[in-house]
Amino acid sequence: MPLTIGVPKETADGETRVALTPDVVRRLTGAGLGVVVEEGAGAGAHHADADYEDAGATVAGREEALGAELVAVVTPPSGDEAQELGDGQTLVGLLDPLGDPEAIQALAEQGVTALAMELVPRIGRAQKMDALSAMSSLAGYRATLIGAHALPKFFPLLTTAAGTIRPAQVLVLGAGVAGLQALATAKRLGAKVKGYDIREATREEVESLGAQFVELTLEAEGEGEGGYAKELEQEIQQRQPELLRPHVAEADVVISTALIPGRDAPILISEEAVERMAPGSVVVDLAAPGGGNCALTQLGETVERGSVQVKGPANLPADMPVHASQLYARTVAELVEEFVGEDSEFAPDFEDEIFAGACIAHGGEVTNDRLRDTLGLPERGGAGARERGSAREGAVAEEEGESAAASEEAFEKEADREEEGEPSSDASERAEDEPASEADEKDDDEEEWTPPEA
Repeated sequence: MPLTIGVPKETADGETRVALTPDVVRRLTGAGLGVVVEEGAGAGAHHADADYEDAGATVAGREEALGAELVAVVTPPSGDEAQELGDGQTLVGLLDPLGDPEAIQALAEQGVTALAMELVPRIGRAQKMDALSAMSSLAGYRATLIGAHALPKFFPLLTTAAGTIRPAQVLVLGAGVAGLQALATAKRLGAKVKGYDIREATREEVESLGAQFVELTLEAEGEGEGGYAKELEQEIQQRQPELLRPHVAEADVVISTALIPGRDAPILISEEAVERMAPGSVVVDLAAPGGGNCALTQLGETVERGSVQVKGPANLPADMPVHASQLYARTVAELVEEFVGEDSEFAPDFEDEIFAGACIAHGGEVTNDRLRDTLGLPERGGAGARERGSAREGAVAEEEGESAAASEEAFEKEADREEEGEPSSDASERAEDEPASEADEKDDDEEEWTPPEA
């Protein structure tokens, strides 16, 4: 029997995105799949119920949408919503497994197969499924506009009859997907831009956008396996804000994107650095969901210290729901279609590194080793576990083709698991205990990875 995909309306505060858009629904129904959309699910992204019906979907109530064989969401379902899912169903979305591992365990115990879009392995074949990078790109773009709007100055150099206006100085911390997009956007707006990342390998990308790469004298190598930044030793972490202080002080706008999945974001901007900034300056902290890179950041709030504003946005992709939903829906459809057989049924394949990497719950248990460790669950072993996507022995799979432990590797993401970073989540969206240096980190795959442009 053909797969039926349910699309419930998002209920998280401030969430405007929808998991599937009418154009993607038309593509899925054209391939013989069924789609059930909850009434009003697309309203926040400016898609009417009639648009979905015209695309071949059935518009129904919430119960029908949550009762489909595969349920596609943007954000994790609430506790009550999760209780409506049961044995044999598949849940696909940005499920924040490290942020709420108990919720994933509850889904597993209910017999739900859960696929986390932010854990799709960063390999060439899976680029089209990388939701986190897509969301992170949106976040980087939006963050720059927020900074430009809040700054009481022009961004570009202007020559007028009344004299010349110097360009604004923009500093971006973290060169993952979100960071690179922020740099590119600020440059297009005419600002003088600088970029910093603990990973020396990002220098070329930063400079390719016309930005100056900020060098700090550090005593540790910041490059980890797969291109991800290593978490700095405590003493180096303490030095980083100190060494960045003069660069922050001379910037008109600072955009920070350094986020470590499942851990507190590193403090890169001290209170003293903010106090040294010129009146009217702005800090936009994309790491606010993880506690923030600025010591003054408050999630969802604008904090003023003197004449400097510190903004902690919670969900920037939701501020651009049309394109955010469009991009996210495409990544979901690509993932689903990858595992739909000729009979139009969904066929999990744990021998496939994409499925094994994204799957965090199946067959009544949590399948991701790092999640199991976080939850205090024993290691799994044996053929059955391998069939359910257990991580191969070893830690993180290198992007150059090795697939050992694809699920663990995705947690390390940020890069631009950026540039979201998500995030990356957005940002979007994408192993070992070594974190990524950026909320949406980007790593060097065997195939060249090109950050999405807004």
